[in-house]
Amino acid sequence: MRIASVFILLCLMTAPVKAAEADPSAGARLAKTECETCHAVGPDAAAKSPDARAPRFVDVAKMPSTTELSLKVFLRTPHRNMPNLILSPEEIDSVAAYILSLAGK
Repeated sequence: MRIASVFILLCLMTAPVKAAEADPSAGARLAKTECETCHAVGPDAAAKSPDARAPRFVDVAKMPSTTELSLKVFLRTPHRNMPNLILSPEEIDSVAAYILSLAGK
């Protein structure tokens, strides 16, 4: 009985874990509800951010330094001029995917 339990535990520990796919459309919805009061979050290149200090998501997407990793790190780090948003890892992945989609990355 004990050997069977150890075997099952080992099988579970070595089973591949499938990561959730980032969903850019979920990221767009989240950006509209959480970010749009300060940022222009849509793909319209002529739109202006409601807060002049807040960059447009299109501009962020086109920055050479913008990568999936840089966005995820940024979204996990508190910033002085931003509200302290607490997002789940899946939400962060989705917002990052949405921003990257604005530049075709």
